[in-house]
Amino acid sequence: MNQFERDIGGRPAVLQFLDGEYRVISPGSFVLCAVTGAKVPLEALRYWSVDLQEAYASPAAALKRFQEKGLTPK
Repeated sequence: MNQFERDIGGRPAVLQFLDGEYRVISPGSFVLCAVTGAKVPLEALRYWSVDLQEAYASPAAALKRFQEKGLTPK
């Protein structure tokens, strides 16, 4: 079991994603990945989009979303 497979209790946080950091709008212990729906603990959150205001569980999930939105070269 890795950090993304464990059961994360609490409530989801609401964040504003900025360049290199995020601002907590409403406190919580995790955010949901916009692609996979996985719960990502705030202490493990490393990937997000400032433009889309979305969090991602992994670089692969972020790449998938960027490709869906046409934000990467083909």
